[in-house]
Amino acid sequence: RLYKGCAAAAGQSAVVAALRAERMERGGRRRSGTEESRMKRTIIKDWKTRLSYFLQNSSNSAKMKSKKAGKHRTYFRPSPEEAQLWSEAFDELLANKYGLAAFRAFLKSEFCEENIEFWLACEDFKKTKSPQKLTSKAKKIYNDFIEKEAPKEINIDFQTKNMIAQNIQEATRTCFSAAQKRVYSLMENNSYPRFLESEFYQELCKKTPITRAAQGT
Repeated sequence: RLYKGCAAAAGQSAVVAALRAERMERGGRRRSGTEESRMKRTIIKDWKTRLSYFLQNSSNSAKMKSKKAGKHRTYFRPSPEEAQLWSEAFDELLANKYGLAAFRAFLKSEFCEENIEFWLACEDFKKTKSPQKLTSKAKKIYNDFIEKEAPKEINIDFQTKNMIAQNIQEATRTCFSAAQKRVYSLMENNSYPRFLESEFYQELCKKTPITRAAQGT
C-alpha cells in the first residue's frame, strides 16, 4: 500500500510538474511576445525621434529661406495614401519633404547618410548661377564628399574622382553629374527597397496613425 501510495504521489507530482512546465513555457512565450512588442515600439520611437530631428532642421531651414517672402512652411505627417505613393517611384519619395526626411533618417540608421547629403548638395549646386559661388561650392563639395578620406566620402570609382578634381578647376553645373547619377542609382537600387520594407514605412502606410507626435513642424 505504501508503495502504491508513493507511486500515485509520484504520478501526481509528475503531472503537476508537467503542468507547471507548460505554464512556464506559455509564460515564456508571452514574455517573448511582450519583448518583441517592446522592441517594435522602441524601433518606432527611435524612428520618430530621428525623423523629428530632420523635420525640425528642414523646417528651420525653410523658415530662414522664406522669412524675406513672409512665408511659413509646415511639414505634416502624410496620409497612408500619400505614403503609399512613395513606393511607386524613388522620385516620388524624394519630392516629398516628409518622405525625404524619413529616408534621410533611414540612411542615418544604416550609416550611409552621406549619399543623400551629397545628392542634395548637388541639387543645390546645379541651381547656383553666380560663377564665384559655383567655384566655392564645387570646392566645398569636393572637400566634403569626394577627396580621399573626406569627412563624408562617398563610394565612387577612382576615375570619376579624378575627373571631378580636374573639372572643379573651372567649375560648371555638370561637374558632379556622373557622381550624382552613381549615388542616385546606389540609393535607388539598395537603400530605397530596404526603406520600403522598414517597420517605420509600413507604419506610415497603415490606416491608423502611429501617434500625433509623429507629425513634424
